[in-house]
Amino acid sequence: MGISEERIIIDGTDGAFLDRDENGLFLGCGDQKIRGDFSKMVRRIKQANLERELLIKASRIKGHNDGLTAVDATAGLGEDSLLLAAAGFCVTLYEKDPVIAALLEDAMNRAKNIPELSQTVSRMTLIKEDSISAMRSLDIHPDVILLDPMFPERQKSALVGKKFQLIHLLEKPCEDETELLNAAVMAHPRKIIIKRPLKGTWLGGRKPDYSINGKAIRYDCIVMPPV
Repeated sequence: MGISEERIIIDGTDGAFLDRDENGLFLGCGDQKIRGDFSKMVRRIKQANLERELLIKASRIKGHNDGLTAVDATAGLGEDSLLLAAAGFCVTLYEKDPVIAALLEDAMNRAKNIPELSQTVSRMTLIKEDSISAMRSLDIHPDVILLDPMFPERQKSALVGKKFQLIHLLEKPCEDETELLNAAVMAHPRKIIIKRPLKGTWLGGRKPDYSINGKAIRYDCIVMPPV
């Protein structure tokens, strides 16, 4: 891999760097690299496949099908947000890490030029800031808030592929899971959805109203009282 004039070495990551090639922006370290890439999700967002997604099942709001809004408070590379947007949600994505946010923004910009993705991505808005403070001052009550924080017990999980270990060089474990959950509660959504390892503990110790389980993950759902 040649050295680009645009390459940016990322401090505190033992050699990780941000660079660009013919396929867009990527994060690299040694011989590994990762980028945001929604093109691989075209098949997943087709309606028949989308309805089988656990996240979409968890995000359903009884009696409400149109004009729904969602906040992805831990956006990462945005794949869950894309699923929600494909299901019709207008999604606000929060990502505070500047490198991850840059990868996500680049992926969204490239997806706008893909006919099968352009309409879906148009319902996604990226905000580069800390979601905890943002959720405390939202001017709307979103229908759904999605939480998928990284915690220490997940760092060495077999579920984490080698490439996504690059993201973990940047994304620090949640320092206070209760603070994150409380911020989501303060935003008064209709539902809070929490993505967890199948055998992981409840976020902030709060028991969900119900859970939807997959083979490796589950979605804990907290149904909030009307405002």
